[in-house]
Amino acid sequence: MRGRAWALIAVVTLAGRGGVAQEPDSAAPPAPPLIALSAPRPQYWLRPAASLLVPGTGQLLAHQDRGAVYLAAELIGLLRYVHRGEAGRYRALAFDVARRAFTPTPRDTVFEYYETMERFTASGRYNQAPGPALVPETDPATYNGSVWALARQTYWSDPNTPPDPSTPAYMRAVEFYQAHAVGPDFLWSWSDASLEQGVFREAIRKSDDAYRRAQDQLGLLLANHVLSAIDALISSRLAAAAGRSTTLETTVAPGAALVRVTIEF
Repeated sequence: MRGRAWALIAVVTLAGRGGVAQEPDSAAPPAPPLIALSAPRPQYWLRPAASLLVPGTGQLLAHQDRGAVYLAAELIGLLRYVHRGEAGRYRALAFDVARRAFTPTPRDTVFEYYETMERFTASGRYNQAPGPALVPETDPATYNGSVWALARQTYWSDPNTPPDPSTPAYMRAVEFYQAHAVGPDFLWSWSDASLEQGVFREAIRKSDDAYRRAQDQLGLLLANHVLSAIDALISSRLAAAAGRSTTLETTVAPGAALVRVTIEF
């Protein structure tokens, strides 16, 4: 009975909204049962997903002006990340001044190699013998010479007295040298170019600074994506649940992030 009473009230309410109420006709056929049509469920994931891909797009889809702020922050961050400074300058300077005399074609390698060029004036020779037998560089002022000195100190009982070349101690020292010395394709010398080496050192320092700034900028870019997506998710879900306007303010800075949610009542 309770279910029928509520159904009747609903029918009367709908009828009253449609026009003038009429007397019920007992001879009239019974009204068909009412079918409640549920509204399609809103897709809450659309705006957050759009903001996660391109910050600000979820807010712009909702006609929120702060979407332009997220988008502008993304563009500025990308420009700062792309223009990282001295990464190519020190490589070109190293080849043009210190390496060209040893190899006609520039070949790039790991960053530690260029840091070594910063500390040593010359790499030294890799092999002092003209034949296939390996005779390491002995000048300790060069990089290869310092590697050979370290190998002798590590594996020989007396670094100034070489053991028999067939002994394990001698062979281990040679293997250490082969693994750490600079080969024929990467020799260098800053002889008579101390000014250029100073410029090279400055370029290395600026490149290090630019790399660290790029890493910080990359973190800010990622935070901008995440915060924009959270903003879109919170504003869409809370606004739908509360039936009121919901805003979210975010502030991103190196090492800190501030999130503020406001619901109008």
